[in-house]
Amino acid sequence: MSDVAERTLVQEWHELFARHAVVFNALECRLQEQHGIGINEFEALERLATCDYKCRGTDLTEAVHLSQSATSRLVARLEREGLVERAICDQDRRGIFISLTDAGRQRYAEAKPTHRAVLADTLPRH
Repeated sequence: MSDVAERTLVQEWHELFARHAVVFNALECRLQEQHGIGINEFEALERLATCDYKCRGTDLTEAVHLSQSATSRLVARLEREGLVERAICDQDRRGIFISLTDAGRQRYAEAKPTHRAVLADTLPRH
């Protein structure tokens, strides 16, 4: 790789990283201030809301881009807040389903416009 190509590649990475930080921090701040949840909690609620209000724990881990243990802690927090419930999968006793509660559906519905407004404010228009 030439020096110019390497500098361009690294510059693109730094720009992407900076853009991610701006959007992530804005989302984290507004969601926390207005709805008492962070971006990871919102992403978990959104995933559950868009997959018929329940999904397997492994699917949720992939959706929120966290490790399995971090997702488990996230689900435990949401469960303590009454936003989700865990249930054993009938077909595979090792599997866990996570589902939204009525309170979780309501919190998601309330937070979704805030999430979309922050995205509209922070991401460039195409």
